[in-house]
Amino acid sequence: MNPLLDFSDLPRFDAVRPEHVPSAIRELIDEYRSLVDTLTAPEAAATWDGFMAPMTDAGERLSRAWGIVGHLHSVFDVPEWRAAYNAMLPEVSGFYADLGQNLALFAKLKALAAGPEYVALTPVRRRIVDNDLRDFRLSGAELAEDRKPRFKAIQEELSALSAKFSENLLDATNAHAEWVTDESGLAGLPEDVKAAARAAAEKEGKPGWKFVLQAPSYIPVMQYAENRDLRARMYRASATRAAEFGGGDWNNTPLIEKILALKDEEARLLGYASYAEVSLAPKMADSPGQVIAFLRDLAARAKPFGERDMAELRAFAHDELGLDALESWDMAWASEKLKQARYAFSDEEVKQYFPEPRVLAGLFRVIESLFSVRLEADTAPVWHPDVRFFRILREGRVIARFYLDLYARDTKRGGAWMDDAITRRRVSAGIQTPVAYLNCNFPAPVNGKPATFSHDDVITLFHECGHGLHHMLTQVEEYSVSGIHGVEWDAVELPSQFMENFCWEWDVLQGMTAHADTGQPLPRALYDKMLAAKNFQSGMQTLRQIEFGLFDLRLHSEPGWSQRFMTLLDEVRSEVAVVIPPHWNRFPQSFSHIFAGGYAAGYYSYKWAEVLSADAYAAFEETARTAGTTLDAATGSRFLEEILAVGGSRPALESFKAFRGREPRADALLRHNGMVTA
Repeated sequence: MNPLLDFSDLPRFDAVRPEHVPSAIRELIDEYRSLVDTLTAPEAAATWDGFMAPMTDAGERLSRAWGIVGHLHSVFDVPEWRAAYNAMLPEVSGFYADLGQNLALFAKLKALAAGPEYVALTPVRRRIVDNDLRDFRLSGAELAEDRKPRFKAIQEELSALSAKFSENLLDATNAHAEWVTDESGLAGLPEDVKAAARAAAEKEGKPGWKFVLQAPSYIPVMQYAENRDLRARMYRASATRAAEFGGGDWNNTPLIEKILALKDEEARLLGYASYAEVSLAPKMADSPGQVIAFLRDLAARAKPFGERDMAELRAFAHDELGLDALESWDMAWASEKLKQARYAFSDEEVKQYFPEPRVLAGLFRVIESLFSVRLEADTAPVWHPDVRFFRILREGRVIARFYLDLYARDTKRGGAWMDDAITRRRVSAGIQTPVAYLNCNFPAPVNGKPATFSHDDVITLFHECGHGLHHMLTQVEEYSVSGIHGVEWDAVELPSQFMENFCWEWDVLQGMTAHADTGQPLPRALYDKMLAAKNFQSGMQTLRQIEFGLFDLRLHSEPGWSQRFMTLLDEVRSEVAVVIPPHWNRFPQSFSHIFAGGYAAGYYSYKWAEVLSADAYAAFEETARTAGTTLDAATGSRFLEEILAVGGSRPALESFKAFRGREPRADALLRHNGMVTA
């Protein structure tokens, strides 16, 4: 059997090969098409069991198989898998575009919604029908027949352009390296970073140390290297990746222009004024204007704190570091120096207390304490030897499983993300167990010692695990709204950002730290320094996120910027930013969130959902005043029941209000970020 067609259990990563892709995906598409023909026949009943259920089954089979291919394209991007993915991408995109425009399917769905069975459906099933009607309209089902071919062509081209954007960025990232042959040029760098750079050079049979643009190598250089020229070269290489500079056929500029033009054309075909309106149709936010007002209001609150942060950094750099001009490649380095001077500790010092085994044990303890489950190591076929597999149990029964892929590789796209492999739903054999992929890009172990993570890495791990819990702890039995499915995009970050808060709790850190050399837990004095520094430069960091969100929203809500997107970015920065990078900085060319990751006109979601997550976490803080800990099982049970368990089965705002008992407020977010005046 073609392993991509085996849906009996987990993906068969030990058996699947690139050559399996075309036949499997085409077979599933053909089966799906045949089913559509059957279900849209005049005599076919427009009922849940006769129409919706078989459509869901066919859709899940194709989604699971193509999901494996897409996952391998992200985590094992070797030429063979890249070719297999790109060869089938047009056919898959075209099929889904056809499906979304199929008037016969749309008519059956409308007949179901208008028929007597609809009112007898459960609220969850009615929500699915309503969502599908909306999605059909957004897919061009109501377009005139002569406009549908163009709409389909746009979808296919956007899929190809997004894939190419990611590939260009990965290739441009991998293409650059900085070599240091004199050890004096490594001053300031942590020992594990130097060891990793030495190992990278040895792997190529060369002397010295090799530094690359992948985060585990790049970030420590920018943060610790005393060698200003090395920092400047690394910064320029990173800031101009996938742009018009340098060699290689990796320029994302024309792709951005084309993507924006196509999204604008898509919106106008659908009768919307901008792509932002299309993007917001299934989200919590009502309009682009509402989101822009939200971002500008937050910017107004944050800017005084950001300006104070920047003034303090400039003064410190001038007075203590001898820098007359604070350049972009000095920012992280000078900030680290200022933090050490102010709080008497460094991120590198903290990192030694977070060896990987202790971090995972601490993360699992938080999950087990809050949600009354147990996490255990398990076995499964994997795509790389470093990948691990776990199961989640409740009362001795396996309720979910997940893959954990922690380390950076040159065949793996950057960043951190969660994706679903299998979704919980009721099938004929019972309840289907959900399975998730959790992916990060942390530094791998060096010299036989366990990997150590920065506190930021730990926060990232908790964040992605929050997404995973949303997917895995759902109790919904309908595929389309189970777990993360059907959750409004601007609410999907609530569980992930919620989990980050536990990384700052003393009783959590006590149980997840042990010095890499001595085994001693994190000292209380160092924790107190970390807590004091928690909101170090929070004003600058908040404004940076607002800058990205406002740029994204305006880019997609004000047509005409496709050829001048750098001009728009400059305009946004002049309004909200306190850090202005060099004129040659090409950030948009690596902004994969909006050009290749599904966040177009949706990057604001991080801040939008942060209001929800901070306010939700405040409930645990309130409980801790009497319980003595935020790891309160009763409050965790309510969060599970009202947020995680319900998935997309009801509007996110209803879920929030069911948990909190009221509308969300921004007070907790501002307090958590230290942006309140005494």
